[in-house]
Order: sequence, then structure tokens, then C-alpha cells
Amino acid sequence: MKIKSKEDIEAPIAEVFGAISDFELMERSALRRGVELQRTGDLSQPENGLAWDLNFSFRGKPREIRLTLASYTPDTGLALTGSGSGIDGRMEIELLALSPQRTRMAVQLELSPTNLTGRLLVQSLKLARSKLTSRFKLRLAEFAKFTEERLKRTA
Repeated sequence: MKIKSKEDIEAPIAEVFGAISDFELMERSALRRGVELQRTGDLSQPENGLAWDLNFSFRGKPREIRLTLASYTPDTGLALTGSGSGIDGRMEIELLALSPQRTRMAVQLELSPTNLTGRLLVQSLKLARSKLTSRFKLRLAEFAKFTEERLKRTA
């Protein structure tokens, strides 16, 4: 199952990359949503095997996922891979400078089941694809707005 979206952000590409690679902010956001996490690796050198063990509840069941930073290319994007609870996933974030003050962020999420439990979960997500896609796009738009506002506050 694949979900794709893109969003244009009124900020330089370096600022947008700084926002998507602000892993401490992402961790705090996950903690506020009830996710338990344990980080392994060094935030100052994320390209050297940064990973997280996540525990959360989804659809009434506890889930455990190992999330790993698969690629880290400053100013152009990053990719995360995850596996656990019967699902393997990959999220790629690509950045493209449209102008010195405008950046396009393209995000692609791909999920694939590894066992019967994962297959049932992915199938239920496919049935709710339109709602899931709209929520995915809404979250991406919120992130873009937050990044723009953050840039205005620091300027």
C-alpha cells in the first residue's frame, strides 16, 4: 500500500531540511501522542545508524516498531524504514528547491505486510484509504504551515 503527497513550503530548502531532520522535536511530538520510544544512535551524526524502538496502541492493540534512518542526504531528503507488528514500511521525504524561498516536499509512505496479522491490518487500511490519505495530506499541510511560521518567528 502506497500513500503519496506533496506540499509547497514558503521557506528555503535548508530551513525545510532542518525542520524534517529535527528529530528531538519529532520525538517530543510522538511522546505527546502517547508513543513510548527509545532512541539508539547519536543525534549529532544521524547518518551513522540512528534508530528508535516505538511502542504504541493502534486500533486497540499494542504495536512495536523498530524505525531506522535508512538514508540522510542534507538539503535533499531522508528515508526511514520500519518493521514490526507484521508490517514493513518505508517513508521517503524528498525536497526540491523551486526558488530560493520556496521548497517542494514530496512524501511517500509504503507499507507491506510480513505475516497474516500484518496482512489484515494493511487490508483494513486499504479499505479506509481515502480517509487515511486525506489525514496524511492534512498532517503534511500542518507541518508545512508550522515550518513557515517557525521561519517567520526566527527571521
